[in-house]
Amino acid sequence: MQIDKFKHQHGDIKRRIAELRDLARAGAGTHAEEIAQGIVAMSALIKLHLAVEDQVLYPALQTDRQSDLARLARHYQRDMVPIAAAYDAFARRWNTSQRVREDAQGFRDDANLVLRKLHERMLREDREFYPQIEAQELADAH
Repeated sequence: MQIDKFKHQHGDIKRRIAELRDLARAGAGTHAEEIAQGIVAMSALIKLHLAVEDQVLYPALQTDRQSDLARLARHYQRDMVPIAAAYDAFARRWNTSQRVREDAQGFRDDANLVLRKLHERMLREDREFYPQIEAQELADAH
């Protein structure tokens, strides 16, 4: 399994979150078009990332259902469900410049909550989950 691909996708998503944060700080109403476009682009990336996790990563880690890594994978997969649902609702709400422009403060409030949770989740995966997968792969190779 190539965890580097997942890490790279996390980097792309985190960069897009930072871009949205910068645009919101510069004025969500003023940058509503760029924000809406950024959300649409980021949503496609997130959907792809989640699909690959669900169809490739988690099933591969759960082949030995009793292992610690399999249990951890099930935990991470379950834990992601409400975060993904919150992001999906966020993206559907703010995917047009008109909505962002009409409620710039609402966008900022929603973004602060939803994007922070998403960002924190990716950091946790990068710091705790992916290193365990890499360690197991290294151990299996020897």
